[in-house]
Amino acid sequence: MAVAYVYLPLKRVLGTNDNMDSIKKRVVLHFPGFEPLDAAAHRARYERSARQSAAVWDYSVTVDELKSFGRAPYFDVTAEAADWRTHSRVHIADHNDLVAALNGRPFFTRLAQGYLAAARVIVSGGMTGYFRHAWRFGLFFIFPFLLMFVGLLLSLSIAFLPFMLGLAAWSHIGSIALAVAFFVYAFLPQAERLHTLHLFSDWEMAVAMAGLNGIGNEQWLETCAISVRQALDEPGVDEFVISSHSMGSSVAAHVIGLLLEREPEVFRDKRVVFATLGSAILQCALMRSAAVLRSRVGLLARCKEMFWVDVHCLTDAIHFYKTKVVAVCGHADDKQPAILFVRFKKMLTAQHYAKIKRDFLRVHRQYVLGPDVRAFFDFTLMTAGPLPASRFAEFSANNMPELTFNSGVDLQAVSIGR
Repeated sequence: MAVAYVYLPLKRVLGTNDNMDSIKKRVVLHFPGFEPLDAAAHRARYERSARQSAAVWDYSVTVDELKSFGRAPYFDVTAEAADWRTHSRVHIADHNDLVAALNGRPFFTRLAQGYLAAARVIVSGGMTGYFRHAWRFGLFFIFPFLLMFVGLLLSLSIAFLPFMLGLAAWSHIGSIALAVAFFVYAFLPQAERLHTLHLFSDWEMAVAMAGLNGIGNEQWLETCAISVRQALDEPGVDEFVISSHSMGSSVAAHVIGLLLEREPEVFRDKRVVFATLGSAILQCALMRSAAVLRSRVGLLARCKEMFWVDVHCLTDAIHFYKTKVVAVCGHADDKQPAILFVRFKKMLTAQHYAKIKRDFLRVHRQYVLGPDVRAFFDFTLMTAGPLPASRFAEFSANNMPELTFNSGVDLQAVSIGR
């Protein structure tokens, strides 16, 4: 009897499902939220979070230096344990230059443009949609504008106090000086602790992303799409993960949707996971001017090569908890993203969670930060670990990620009798 040795993929020999494969090589395209951080700062944050994750899950991780790649510079991450090793190339498609341009203007310009953006959101139906689909997000919209209005009203009250009390005209000199001092040295520092003016800029960005006008964002999206398309040509990749956080989800939907418009088969023969973390796509898409964005959301939903997982957390007010984003964008008959519900309280120590739970922006950032304890969602594991990112959609407190594999060998010799 002759014996032939046929080398077959291990999954075919064992009848293993694709989702059970260990990922050896991955490309990540990450779209951060609206933060004043450039790619280098995001890389530094990722490294800190990766070290936390590695310590918690008992594996080793190395994060290389940032390298230039157009609008999507990258760094390489190598994570490994006794029976697995995964190499991930993480591209950061940050929009920090747009953030810096908005935040770098004079105070009164930012103030006026912020209130103008708020008016546009209201007139375009955005605010009505926020309260309809996620009332806490509606409050998040109102918060910075109401807070600044209260500060201005208090300052004006101080300035006009002598007039209201019927005091002499010369006393207005002191009251105006006191009003300015109150606003600049008492109110503004407290308001900035809550990132109030930064949120004014955030709403300008939201209006611009909805209508694809202003702040040069349309040109930025075009150049970003070129870099992302080049990253998709990386050879020998087991999995492409498109991850996005907060406002970055609208940016990602525009960029990937733009690629699908121009090249419908761009993901052919690729395994692609779109992971939206604390997504704020509806922040822009609920405005009437966002027809292009809503259309691109539909393209993502209909892309047969793409698995979309939408990560929600109850204690995060800055996203649309339990909302089916694709349906709300007008595509109810298309495949909806799988929703993964996480609890940050279970990812952190009690002391750590108690420290951050009242800071709504800090809570919102936890999606992309490291854990204190093992949990079923971990951003580093999803983007640098050995498990396919799509598997995180099925994990829960009763079904935790398992990082132990029976074999680290890709090919199996099988003897066939003749």
